[in-house]
Order: sequence, then structure tokens, then C-alpha cells
Amino acid sequence: MDVQPETPREPGGGLDRRAELSEFLRTRRARLKPEDVGLPDFGRHRRVPGLRREELAQLAGVSVAYYTRLEQGNGRNVSAEVLDSIARALRLTDAEHAHLTHLAKPKQHKKKPVARTQQVRPALRHLLDSIDSVPAYVVGRRSDILAWNRMAAALFGDWAELPAQERNWARLVFLKPEYRELYVDWDRKAADMVAYLRMDAGCHPDDPRLSALVGELSVKSETFRRLWATHDVKEKSYGVKHMRHPLVGDLTLSFETFRLVDDGEQSLITYHAEPGSPSAEALRLLASWGVDATRSGTQTPTA
Repeated sequence: MDVQPETPREPGGGLDRRAELSEFLRTRRARLKPEDVGLPDFGRHRRVPGLRREELAQLAGVSVAYYTRLEQGNGRNVSAEVLDSIARALRLTDAEHAHLTHLAKPKQHKKKPVARTQQVRPALRHLLDSIDSVPAYVVGRRSDILAWNRMAAALFGDWAELPAQERNWARLVFLKPEYRELYVDWDRKAADMVAYLRMDAGCHPDDPRLSALVGELSVKSETFRRLWATHDVKEKSYGVKHMRHPLVGDLTLSFETFRLVDDGEQSLITYHAEPGSPSAEALRLLASWGVDATRSGTQTPTA
């Protein structure tokens, strides 16, 4: 088995932002071909996949030397206008554009204690308790699961039975076999999970907990290691998930993500079924069984 390179680290324990910027630009450039961006391809042997640096620089309207410095991780003093031009040349999505900006021009965050526990407002916990027919939970930084209702426990398993440090979506998806069984399209779920985590890493490359999580998953999961190396990024928003629950069978559920206005690092996620569908009936059954079968997950975490 090939040995993958370790994830670059900052001296303080976080991810190496310069290396992240370099690899992100390189992988985005590698996925484009000259014909994708209207450049002639003369059929000559290309030593690297995708566009050459000089071709990308031409498209972005910057010098080759300037772009080369940026791809080497030197984003100091780069303007927003230049980043916009490079994003257009690379055909970046909105999420990728935001990720590029975070890496090249990181915001100065207020210093917070490294061990600070993310807190969910009591009113939000009460809201979760009151939602008795829709699985719902709050997710925070690093895909940590912070609070949930009994319907979420009935659908995903009772997270209250897990140690606090294991209540994390990335850990569950890659390290718990039952979640591979739960998601019909587990490969897509895994890819999305890594893309969300990579987006978080771009916003907070100096987070040692995130760096430790990435390092652990890279060691324990070859799939995670391979997906992390793609540098794909994605915002969690909305969509459809197909699941196979051990009690009620197949489910097709739509999910919605609501980012909290007062804390952009937390989001409320809900799942619902089309009214009158077999999946809606399956959720109704889970709701009736969940009162006795699971404990409420909206208790205050112990750690």
C-alpha cells in the first residue's frame, strides 16, 4: 500500500495554510484542460495534468511569476480582484471561491481558548425538544454534533451513549460501520463530509483540534485519506439522502441547513419526508417507537 504524505501542520498544531493554498490551486488547475477554457491544444505531450501555470496566468490576466508565487503559497498582499480573476479562470464554484479567499487572505479571528466547548443556546435546545416529528440536530465546528432531538436519535442512533469526543459526523461516517450501512450512497456521503470538513479547515487552519481530527482519520481510513487529498470543498446546504434504517427500511429524506445568525459556526439541520410517502410513514413509526427506544439527545453535553 502506498504511504500518503502527512497533512502539513503549522508549528502551533494547525494546518499549514501556505501548503493548503498551494495544493488547492494546483488541484483546481489540474482538473482543467485547454479545451475546457477555450485555449488551443496542439496535441503536444503535457508533462502535468490540466492547464500549465502560464496558461492559467494568461486566462487570469496576471503574470506567470505572480501566479507562481501564489501557487507556491505566498498569498500575501494579493488583492480581492486578482483572486476573483483566478477564481473565474479556474471555474471555481462559490464554495471554492470562498475557500480560496480564506486561504489567501485569512480573517483575523478573536483568540478563543483552544479547549472552549461550543455551547448551544437553551432556547434552541427547547426548540429541538418541541420538534417531535422531524429529526433535527445542531452541528458545530469540525462537524461536532452539539444537540439533537429524539427523532434524530431514532434515525441516526442515540448519540448520548457516545463519549462527547465521538459525537462528530466525520468520525461516525468513517469509523463506525453502522453508518456505512445506514447511507445507501455512502460514497457520496463520505465525499460530502470531507468537503465540508475541508471548508472548515480553510476558515480555521490554525485549529489544533481540527488538525488532530484530520490526522486521526487519515491514519484510520484510507478512504478519508484519498478524499482529503482531492482538496474538494463544499458548503452544507440542502439536498436528499437515501437511507436504509434497520427498523423501518428504506427512507428518502430531504435535509435543510439553517446557519445560526448569532453564531455562524453552528447550524440547525432538519430532515423531512414528502407528505404521504412511505418515508413519511416510516418517520411516523420511528416517532412512535422513539419515545421508549431512545433517550433525548438534547441534554447538556458532559464534556
